[in-house]
Amino acid sequence: MSNLNLNRWRMSRRQMLRGLGASISLPWLDSMGALPAPSQPKRSVFLYIPNGVNTLTWQIDKAGADYEFTKPLQSLEKHRADITPISGLHHPMVLGKHHNCEKVWLTGANVPGDGGAFRNTVSADQLIAEVQGNATRFSSLEMAIEGTSLAWSKDGIQIPAERNTQQIFNQLFGVEKDSKETIRRRLSRRGSILDLVADDAKRVNNKLGSEDRSKLDEYLTAVRQVEERTRRADEWLNVPKPAVPPTEAARLQRKLSMAEAGEYYRLFYDLMVMALRTDSTRVITCGIGGEGNASGIPEIGILQTRHGLSHHNGDPEQLRRLTETDSFLIGQLSYFLDQLKELKEENNSLLDTTQVLWGSGMAYGHSHGNANLPTILAGGKALGYKHGTHVDFNLPKIGKYDVTNATEHYKICSRPVDSDARVSNLLLTMLQRVDVKADSFQDSVGPISQIVA
Repeated sequence: MSNLNLNRWRMSRRQMLRGLGASISLPWLDSMGALPAPSQPKRSVFLYIPNGVNTLTWQIDKAGADYEFTKPLQSLEKHRADITPISGLHHPMVLGKHHNCEKVWLTGANVPGDGGAFRNTVSADQLIAEVQGNATRFSSLEMAIEGTSLAWSKDGIQIPAERNTQQIFNQLFGVEKDSKETIRRRLSRRGSILDLVADDAKRVNNKLGSEDRSKLDEYLTAVRQVEERTRRADEWLNVPKPAVPPTEAARLQRKLSMAEAGEYYRLFYDLMVMALRTDSTRVITCGIGGEGNASGIPEIGILQTRHGLSHHNGDPEQLRRLTETDSFLIGQLSYFLDQLKELKEENNSLLDTTQVLWGSGMAYGHSHGNANLPTILAGGKALGYKHGTHVDFNLPKIGKYDVTNATEHYKICSRPVDSDARVSNLLLTMLQRVDVKADSFQDSVGPISQIVA
């Protein structure tokens, strides 16, 4: 595998990325004077699965370096030196409130217990995008195989996710049919319309009641997001998108569906890899499934939805199937790590410069337990991580696990053993590893020292 060098603006006029049998022409930035100077890439990927796992077969029973992978996790054995499974984490303000788990996975915001409307807070990925997204065409990329977006703006407004792989490819690598002048005129018209909308909103704002003002504020936040993307699109208009070779382009534009789940999942992961390796973006979120609508996986003989399987009521066959889907999802993660590890840039692999968080906002789906969340951190050795151990915040207090006693183990997955073991601590650690100046995030009590070299 040839080296991958993304420090392209400081090097020659034209560089080539080579890997996986493909060469990718990178653009010469004629308008770099209007764009931020390039920086050393520090990348982040956030991957969410719905409805938790079969925690009885998932739970690793030993902390430290000599832990054994449980059945669902076995495909990660080859990545042992590049991953850290973490047990015992939770979101304090979400305990007992199973609705909206995926919406607050990266925010930790307080949510109503009845699943009603609420105002979210900023997600960790967007704070990273503010710092690491300045030098890329797209500050962040929001995707969803199924389910909803994981990304939320500083105003607590959800940033839409794209589910269509063809649209994702076109956004990243598609050639514009219109001339630059035509596109610029279109962007200018869009900007003028947005200005008029903002002016009209200011005139009527003082005449509205508090509830209507809140709705208008949400709308204007969405308008500001469009304004920012319009401005960014104009700045990058003179910069050609990376040219993907025809064979790679054909592979990345295949029309697949959940009927071919394995290939379909891997298509999303391949698009993520291509987005990262061309430095089109450094921040990606992807919802792998929605809490209420994640499809079955026909190719492994499971037609039930993940939500249905999670409500197993202790039925052994349902639990077996849930474990099989857990294994399938971990297999796809392992594939993603394979691709990142194979690609080289200077002295590191793409995985070394990419921190990957994989997990769920729920642990035990049947009773909606949302403590002891299934969590895996991978990659990022060049960002200062150390891997190879199972970090467990439960064992120092409980001594050992006994998954043969399902009732007792489910209690661990419903109420936190260590109240200070928080997902926000992990998110804070991730923020700091990619140069976000933050001493806290949401209800964090400090970074997780066990995973930092």
